[in-house]
Amino acid sequence: MQLRGSICALVTPFSSAGDLDLEAFERLLDWHASAGTQAVVIGGSTGESGALETTEVVRLVRQARQKSRAQLQIWAGIGAPATHKALHLGEALIDAGAQVLLAVTPYYSRPPQEGLYRHYQQLADQLAAPLVLYNVPGRTGVDLLPETVARLIDHPNIIGIKEAVGRDDRLQAMLALRRPDFAILSGDDGTCAEWMVQGADGVVSVAANVVPELMAHLATLAQDDPQGCRALDLRLRALYVALESAPNPMPVKALLARLGHCGPTLRLPLIELEPSHEAHLLTVHEQLHA
Repeated sequence: MQLRGSICALVTPFSSAGDLDLEAFERLLDWHASAGTQAVVIGGSTGESGALETTEVVRLVRQARQKSRAQLQIWAGIGAPATHKALHLGEALIDAGAQVLLAVTPYYSRPPQEGLYRHYQQLADQLAAPLVLYNVPGRTGVDLLPETVARLIDHPNIIGIKEAVGRDDRLQAMLALRRPDFAILSGDDGTCAEWMVQGADGVVSVAANVVPELMAHLATLAQDDPQGCRALDLRLRALYVALESAPNPMPVKALLARLGHCGPTLRLPLIELEPSHEAHLLTVHEQLHA
């Protein structure tokens, strides 16, 4: 399975009552399928994974797989403070039809590197779907170091990493480790263009929720036209900053609601933005398309 291009860290649409909005979810999937998005991640942090029941993530994955969108891979996020819980979630999502599992490092428990190694080895050994490692220390409190990735990279079921440490030294460490069938994916919109120009395979993007065509084009330009990629990245900068102006996914869901793609509802403890903040997001989006 080839992992490259723009992969959207998809929001989870809710009704005003707080239930899953499956109609809006279907519209988002259709939009991404037509916009050039290579894959969507269901039930990740942008999808409010901590506020979703396992049955809800299973329902979303199953819903996504019911309709044929051959060009759109369906990924699902798995994460838990304990390995056995991540295994149980992964098994349920594979049964629902997930094609790739994005496995974030265990959060809150803050395991040592040896614990991270054993965690991922067990997931890769026992789960019957390809696994992408996910390192986001700003959220989890633990950093999956390159030397630990080096111990995991030869496992045939581990096919890539989403690396949200956006520093250049981390990219160079990942590039030095890579094998031909192991994908390096940026987990940070703000540095993804430079990462892809330098050799990363793609990006798992929050911004792709609201500008899927542009993020897909950015990834294509990184392969074919580095100068064009950097120029488009400069245009997108204001949007990246705006989408980080409050905890994710509060800004991106507010902007999607303003654009008419889904409702603004979040689950506590996340809350909706002030109207003035939402208006600023819409202005940034409009200026990008001016």
